[in-house]
Amino acid sequence: MPVRVADSKFPYGKPLVVDLDGSLLLTDVLYESFLNVLPLGFRAASAALRSNGKAALKHHFAQSSELDYATLPYNTDVTDLIQSAKAQGRRVYLATAANAKHARAIADHLGVFDGWFASDDQTNLSGDLKAKLLAAAFGKNGFDYLGNGPADFPVWDVADKAYAVGLSNSLKRRLATLKGSNYVALDDGNAGRRAWFKSLRVRQYVKNLLIFVPLAASHQLVLADLVADVIAFLAFCSCASAVYIINDLLDLKSDRAHPTKRARPFASGLLQPRTGLLTVPALLVFSLALAITISPGFVGVLVCYFALTSAYSVYLKRKMLVDVLVLAMLYTTRIFAGGLAAQIQVSEWLFSFSMFIFTSLALIKRYVELATRLDRGLPDRSGRDYRIGDLDVVAALAAAAGLNAVTIFALYVTSPDVQILYRHPQALWLICPILLYWIGRALMMAHRRLMDDDPVVWALRDHTSAIAVASMIAIAIIAI
Repeated sequence: MPVRVADSKFPYGKPLVVDLDGSLLLTDVLYESFLNVLPLGFRAASAALRSNGKAALKHHFAQSSELDYATLPYNTDVTDLIQSAKAQGRRVYLATAANAKHARAIADHLGVFDGWFASDDQTNLSGDLKAKLLAAAFGKNGFDYLGNGPADFPVWDVADKAYAVGLSNSLKRRLATLKGSNYVALDDGNAGRRAWFKSLRVRQYVKNLLIFVPLAASHQLVLADLVADVIAFLAFCSCASAVYIINDLLDLKSDRAHPTKRARPFASGLLQPRTGLLTVPALLVFSLALAITISPGFVGVLVCYFALTSAYSVYLKRKMLVDVLVLAMLYTTRIFAGGLAAQIQVSEWLFSFSMFIFTSLALIKRYVELATRLDRGLPDRSGRDYRIGDLDVVAALAAAAGLNAVTIFALYVTSPDVQILYRHPQALWLICPILLYWIGRALMMAHRRLMDDDPVVWALRDHTSAIAVASMIAIAIIAI
């Protein structure tokens, strides 16, 4: 197995040996490598796993992936401990079950290690094997060791002082019993509810309120239909959260290079990729379980929504203009699903209005992203088919789509359908100038850099938008 050790003499005290995954790093390079090569390489990965187990699998993913070691999330408590040990003249080593490619690259990047121990394509350096190797290199109780999980207990057993990060309370008690006063728990910065709140994108659930639009527009509030829409809302929230996690896991590398997205829980290391990969199927099963209680047709729509939004996350978001059309379709799908759950036919008017208004909002979102890169002097984002020079065109398309949405609403007001649903349809004309004002103002706020990267989230916090929406709802009620 690959080993690089500077020397075997330690005149300034016992050396400090540091684990990598979950210890020095707030992530796991095996899962990082897996996500980096996804969706390619499954056949080769399966062959590697069958040939020589986990060591060969790690080697395959390591050789196939290209990680940015400079942007990986490092645990500052651990790096501070390393710097303190170096200041005392102690030797510091990296010992990891990760593949040697990653160990070498990280050691070279940080430039603080006197040597490293790692796995290769034949050997998985973990647990008892790591303990034997370190005891042979430094002697039993001849080194201090920092780790983060159950697999590190054999190493802690042969180490002098035990440092730990990220342990559960039960493991902390077990380690304290094993090492007594030679046990030090570092602040592990475990993620709390706030990290999960951000990861699940709970604030984005407001978009799923579109499910209730067909029921509200039908003017026929039936309790059974309302219950069905509530179930549909929960199903879409669960499904959407699963997709958000998938998107975050696939975009780890690009998010870490982004000025704001690098703070996302998975990119920053607050949540582990492994946890995300386990959470996704649980959310999808819960979503489908809810959908089945509504109807097979609703299940079909939900599956189509998941397929389309997954295709967007993996590929379509990289295609110019196709991405904004897909986003508009995803919003409109929510409306269609709400009508299906409540057994209400979605009109062509509502469908066409939704496509145009949401295309406009998606284009504003792209405008804000491009403007942010322009203001910060960043280059064009890799993996996206937009250029900073496209700003004016994107703004023009956003305005055109928004104005077309208002035109469709105006045509709806003059249609025979309105006469059936409203006693005072003329009042609906007042909504048109409010819509024009709101769309124009959204564009102006984006141009003045006063909008977040998501216009929907911005609208929820904007007092003027709240007044505009309340006014339109009041007008609609008066018209009934």
